[in-house]
Amino acid sequence: MPQRLTASEAALLAAESRRTPQHVSSVDIFTGDDIDVDAIAALIEERLAYVPRYRLRVREVPGGLAAPVWVEDADFDPAFHIRHSALPRPGTARQLDEFVARVTARQLDLDRPLWECYIVEGLQPDPDTGQQRCALITKTHPCLVDGIDAVELCQVLLDDIVDDDDADDDETDDSSWGSEDEPFEPLPEPRMVDLVFDAVREGLSGPGPALAVGRRSLSSAVTTALAAGEAFVAGGSMGGWAGTALRGNRGPLGTPFGGVPSEQRRFARTVLQLDDLRALRGASYTINDVILTVIAGGLRAWLAAQDVRARELLALVPMSVVDTDGEPSALGSHVSPHLISLPLFEPNPLMRMRQISHGTRAHTDTGRAVSAHSIRDIAGFAPMTLHTLAVRASHELVLRPHHLLVTNAPGPQHGIALDGVTMTASHPVLPVEPGRLLSIGVTSYDGKMFVGVNADRDQVRDPELLVSCIDEAVGELQAAWEDG
Repeated sequence: MPQRLTASEAALLAAESRRTPQHVSSVDIFTGDDIDVDAIAALIEERLAYVPRYRLRVREVPGGLAAPVWVEDADFDPAFHIRHSALPRPGTARQLDEFVARVTARQLDLDRPLWECYIVEGLQPDPDTGQQRCALITKTHPCLVDGIDAVELCQVLLDDIVDDDDADDDETDDSSWGSEDEPFEPLPEPRMVDLVFDAVREGLSGPGPALAVGRRSLSSAVTTALAAGEAFVAGGSMGGWAGTALRGNRGPLGTPFGGVPSEQRRFARTVLQLDDLRALRGASYTINDVILTVIAGGLRAWLAAQDVRARELLALVPMSVVDTDGEPSALGSHVSPHLISLPLFEPNPLMRMRQISHGTRAHTDTGRAVSAHSIRDIAGFAPMTLHTLAVRASHELVLRPHHLLVTNAPGPQHGIALDGVTMTASHPVLPVEPGRLLSIGVTSYDGKMFVGVNADRDQVRDPELLVSCIDEAVGELQAAWEDG
């Protein structure tokens, strides 16, 4: 019998629409000499053997009698999922950001395996070395990645950089990812009558499938109510009431990122130096505390520039924790969603960090926080898997009031490569939701913190200014730290 989607996976799929695509993306930039994009595409196709779920598609059960099932795509075509693109000259950073915004705003084809990647040429050469550059943009639906049976594609694509002297002695064991020796032979799809029979049998044996369908129906109801809310805006208050009741009033008046998303996005990014942030944590704070403080400072200045005064913002911050008596999983932990208050009313950045730290400790006191060092030791490039798991976890609090999503995933602090070409940047792109039209992702890698801001194009103004304000917030916190 085909594997059935879990309740959370079915709910994530039900939340899909043209306005609310749920996929998680990354923008990875590679720098080197003689970049061979055809070889990169061939490598991606080869590594698919390590993530079998990337060849599965979702098939609905007739009549909605149970949650959908995973079936092997008999017509699986790697060329549909692995795409080549090029920026027009001169290939500036702004042009890449606009391309990312357009590509990531588009919904995945729900009748095919739920992922895509774009190999993008035409970027300006590296300003320091003059070497060629290309970008890899990945799009993965979070219901595809559970962190146990399936990880995000980047985790199996990227390899540690091996010195030439050590190349002959390299005995890296890739067996943990699976085997690539056997060619892909899809199993026959189940017949419609078999899907119905299995759904009825499961329904008679226990409440699990019914609960899964119920949760999926609730997610569909939320999406429908929010769409209805938008339709009623011009004619009355009923739509706003329905949206507020089901959404949990996540976008209160006074913030510029509440409401119903459009079909278009804006993307902006910046890079912070990890050593600068480490110097600010002292003995009392974590890197996550520092990052949230810097983001809060950036949001405070950004909103002030728009004449918006907000006392605080509630950020949904998934964190990696394990039970006190538990052991970390293969991905280091269980990712749990938590609401953290960002005190924008506080002008002193040190006091801001103290309050944020108090809030994060209140959550991790109920479990044991997993250190960034432990997560960095996970095989492969794990940050995008962690970001995807964070988005999955965020749906556990879909009805709780909050303003934005913030994720922070630690990665390896040494260089890694794709087909021998060094990765020099990795920015996450997280989905937005009704009432939460702004998402901020942070990935640490090779001594830097890569920040990606994704926002609704129609309702969130100037995310480029926001990333500039985040840059300035680092300097503000440094000055306050030195003054003591």
